[in-house]
Amino acid sequence: MSAFTTFIHSPIGLLEITGTDTSVYSILFVETERRPLALQPASEGEIPGAIKEATRQLNEYFEGKRLTFDLPLQPKGTDFQQHIWNLLLDIPYGVTTSYLEISKRYGDTKAIRAVGAANGSNPITIIIPCHRVIGSNGKLVGYGGDLWRKEWLLKHELEHAPVPQGKLF
Repeated sequence: MSAFTTFIHSPIGLLEITGTDTSVYSILFVETERRPLALQPASEGEIPGAIKEATRQLNEYFEGKRLTFDLPLQPKGTDFQQHIWNLLLDIPYGVTTSYLEISKRYGDTKAIRAVGAANGSNPITIIIPCHRVIGSNGKLVGYGGDLWRKEWLLKHELEHAPVPQGKLF
């Protein structure tokens, strides 16, 4: 089955969603400092089920009505990247953690740079919550979708979290 691409508008910019009827491959901001505007036309035909569902769940997230996602994900990456992205999926809504903490959960604190690189290579933004990873000093560092979006997402989650977490960063 060939991949399908569509776009949705969000409060923080246009998102490109790629996948099939059964899996989501990527969700990326269309325009970032690292990725200038390069719109590809949406695939023709009916939008596949997994893409429709991703669109619905992302819209609910932005409305403050969805705290978790339930989507069939199939990001492309190395075994190490896949492992780190799975660890990111365990970070609760409205909570932040550090790159060092992810490295500890991986089992190797010396892998902190590799963890940061894997985090930065995440092809499924928001759903795989790489925006919830901050520096050990509590500062916002690194985000492929640009730091202003990371800050917006964290504030959005703090505002809609069922149990307020206090200051996120």
